[in-house]
Parts: sequence; C-alpha cells; structure tokens
Amino acid sequence: MKQEIQKIVEKVGEKLGISSPVFKIDYPDNSEHGDFSCNVAMVYAKQMKLAPKVLAEQIVASLNGELGGVLKFVESIGVAGPGFINFKVKDVAFAKEVVGDSVAPQGLALRQGKKIRHILIEHTDPNAFKAFHIGHLMANAIGESLSRLVGADGSKVTKICYPSDIGLHIAKSVWAMKKHESEIPTQEKSIIEKTSFLGKMYVEGTKLYDEDEKIKSEIDGLNKELYEKTNPEVNHLYEMGKKWSMDHYELLYKRLGTSFDDYIYESESAPLGKEIVLEYLKKGIFEVSEGATVFKGEKFGLHTRVFLNSAGLTTYEAKDLGLNTKKFKKYPDADESIIVTATEQNDYFKVIKKVLTLIDENIGSKTKHIGHGMLRFASGKMSSRTGNVITAESLIEEIKSLVIEKIADREFSPEEKDEVADIIAIGAIKYTILRQAIGGDVIFDSASSISFEGDSGPYLQYAVVRANAVLGKVVSSQLKVVSGNAQVLPEKVTMLEKLLSRYTDIKERARAEYAPQTIAQYLMSLAGAFNGYYAVNQIVDDNDPLSPYRVALTKKFVETMTDGLWLLGIKIPKRM
Repeated sequence: MKQEIQKIVEKVGEKLGISSPVFKIDYPDNSEHGDFSCNVAMVYAKQMKLAPKVLAEQIVASLNGELGGVLKFVESIGVAGPGFINFKVKDVAFAKEVVGDSVAPQGLALRQGKKIRHILIEHTDPNAFKAFHIGHLMANAIGESLSRLVGADGSKVTKICYPSDIGLHIAKSVWAMKKHESEIPTQEKSIIEKTSFLGKMYVEGTKLYDEDEKIKSEIDGLNKELYEKTNPEVNHLYEMGKKWSMDHYELLYKRLGTSFDDYIYESESAPLGKEIVLEYLKKGIFEVSEGATVFKGEKFGLHTRVFLNSAGLTTYEAKDLGLNTKKFKKYPDADESIIVTATEQNDYFKVIKKVLTLIDENIGSKTKHIGHGMLRFASGKMSSRTGNVITAESLIEEIKSLVIEKIADREFSPEEKDEVADIIAIGAIKYTILRQAIGGDVIFDSASSISFEGDSGPYLQYAVVRANAVLGKVVSSQLKVVSGNAQVLPEKVTMLEKLLSRYTDIKERARAEYAPQTIAQYLMSLAGAFNGYYAVNQIVDDNDPLSPYRVALTKKFVETMTDGLWLLGIKIPKRM
C-alpha cells in the first residue's frame, strides 16, 4: 500500500509541475491522524511558491478527484498541521493484506531483476592468547545482525573474521609460556583450562613487561622472532596457543549462532601491509620520521599515524592496509566492505580509509567503518591489561543462572532446562545490545534483561512461544483453517494488523540504514500489540466465524516475529 501511495502522489506532483518529486511516506505517531503521512507539500511548497497547506490541499483535491478511484484501499485523504497529507486505509484492506501475505523467510531475495550486490562484513576480530571479552561479544552481536540485515534483500554477504595472531600481546604471552613451560596444560585438558592458562600468561607477561626493563627487552626480541619465525621452540608454543584460542572461539561462535565465511589473520596481512607501505613510501604517501614510517594526516584534516615502527615492524595500521587490500584481491566483485569495531577506533579508521583511497580509490571508496559503543556496567569500562576483563562466557553464565532461577518452577528435564536457559540468556544479551543505535554505549542491567514482561529479549521470545502454543490448539480443534485465506474478515482491525503490514518496509529501512535497533523496536511494539489482542480475543473457537481469521493473523504474527528475531540473531525456545 505504501508503494502505491508513493506512485500516485508522484504522478499528482508531476501533473502540478514538480519534476521527479522526492518525498517521504511515513507512519503518523498518532494513528488517529491516519495510517500513512506524506510530506511532499512541505518539501516543494517553496519551489511551487505556495504555502505548504495550500499545495497539500491542491494535491488532495487531485487525489480525491479524477484519481480518486485509483487508491481503492484508501478510505479518506486529508490535510493536517502545516501541510502533511494523511491517508486513512480501509480496515478490510489491512485485514486482507495481513492474512493474504506470507513473510519472506530469512533474507529471501527482494531485488528481483537487479544486480546482486556482494557485501563483505568484518566483525568480532578476537585476540589470540587473550580472553574473548564482552567487547567482542558486542561486536559479534552487531556484526551478525548487520550481516543478516544486509542479506535480507538478496545481497550476497561474506562474513570475515580478522583475528589478531601476531604482535606484542602475543610475545608477552609466549614469553610467559616459556617461563612456565612445565605448567602448560596437557592435551587431554579441556579447552577452557587451556585458554585460562593463556589468559594468565598474558596478564603476567604484560605486568613484567611494564615493570622490568630487562624482561621488556627480552619480550621485544621475542616479538621480532615471532614475526620472522626464526625460533622453532617459540614457533611451537605460538602455534599451540593460537590453536587453543581459535578452537575456543569456535565453540563460542556456535553457541552464539554465528559463523564466518573466511578468516584473514593479522600474520597474513602484516607482510602485505609492509610491502604496500614501502612501495608507497617511494611515491610520497608515507614519510620517515625519527626512524619510523608514518602517514602525515594533518594535510587532510586528520592526524599522523605510524605504519612501520623504528624497528621496521608493521603496526596495526600497516596490517589494516594489508587486510583491506587482501579482501579485494580475494573478492574482486565486492561492492562494499563493512568493518565493525568500537567507536574508539573511529578516528583511526578515518586515517586508514584515507590512505586506502590514496593507494587504491576502488578499495577506499568501498570501505565503510561502523563504530559501536561499549558495553558498560556500574564498575565502568573493562580492561584486558590488568586481568579484570569481563569475559563473554562469564556474562552469559551469570545471566543464564538468573534465568534458571526464574524458570525453576517449570517442568523441564535438566537437559531442556539448560538449553532453554542458554537460548534465553543469549537472547537477553543480544536484545540489550541491539535495541538502541549502534554508536552509543549500552548500560547492561542483569535483572531487567531477563524480564518476561518488559523491554527485553525474553519478552519477545515469550510472545512467540505463547502464540505457538495457541496455534498448537488448532490441531486438536474442529476448526477448519486455510492459512492466508480466511473467509470471514473483521469489520474493524487493530494495531496488530497495522503493525504487521509495515514489516517489509521496516526491514528495508533497517537494512538501508544499518540499524538493527529499528527491527528490535518494531518487534517490541508488535509483541505488545499481539499480547493486547490475545488478552481480549478467543483465537481458537470452533463456534466463532472469525476464528479462522484470528488463527491466520496469529500465524502471520509468528512468521513476522520469527523472521525479525532471526535478523537480530536471537533464537526462539520451544517452551519457556
């Protein structure tokens, strides 16, 4: 309906002398004002040398006049406020649209007849030998949701992870591993025990590096050996620790419902990055300053960054040049490359993007950085240098234990209770992260995150579980229901039908704006509308002619919620 209104208003605008009008069709905040609102008169009043309200009245006159029969689903059109045009849709039109359509499942192509775009999305990027902390968890939730949203229009999405597997933090860990070689966990130990050992080694290596100049010198030398791969003993410890880290991350990804199509490691990008820096040093893009190779960003309104340090080793900056060049060598058909990291790196990526543009306009113009805020608690920002890091697993387990307490009175087997609690806990965390705009910090409250009644992931999951339970009654009922083809329709529809009709538009907006919060906020409104509908309507009733319609409406609700939660990376348990 929205598209049809858009087309007809464009025709009327052109008839009145507006060339190729561009305007918005939106939903009024107050549904009493109508179902759709158009700002075309506000946009073009000055161009037409008319007051917005006068232009709006002229447009409405045309819509109600010779074109009045075109928008058959519209009940009335009027002017509101300074010049908005409002459309009231017939209730029967909403009823027919909602029960007559089905939701495109999990990213079914919407770009029929158009070129399929290829989008690269890099996210999570954990550090080998270090804990997978809540910052990585936040990046993972956002990156996974963006990947699903971007693919919702049929685009091809390649999800890339860029683990840090080389650099000073690795050298600190490996140095401590050598010192505690007799304590290294044996092969039969669990992956948790192995990576816990690595975490302790990183903390010790970092502490001694900062406190002891002799040890600092040793670790710096070991770092050089790691880059050059010249010491077999060091290489063995390094490969062992790297494998443990990656194996642990894979277990976490499976638990979180995430997967990656490709891994490009820092150790792979470093040599290419150094090669690029040295090549473009000769061409004047970089210069040598105090023995280091730097990019002077001030001439572009940016800041100076070091790409090779005074020892000739690649910094994060050079590695990022190698990484992003490598991406486009592996995927030359990519239309866009999105990088998801913390907002702390916003200024850093402005420099990286500028350098990429100077080196290769194709790569620079197609690279986009999306910065996310931090996940914060009352104690403030976490730190991985001091050992006070809050790991992703510790947060999940804390929330999971609260969920287990909450569902203690339910009749679950121990295995089912554990599975349900895990799904609810992860859903609670993901929703808390995704319900607000990506760039802002998230203040996490454990108790409210698992509420079955409030603004939470479990509330959304419970709404679907409840609706599915209602639909389960249809099997044992005598009710004859043909999905999507209810014979009797209501005279009046509710907000539930109106919200369901908006889903395709909401999904497209969220995709275009890289805004998972648009989906999260919509689902919260939709769940509330269903719960209100459920409270006053008997959905399955053999003796009510409207029951088939209500069942079809409930099915549409379940389809929409399931698809929307999938876009957020949130699973739905069978029971709660």
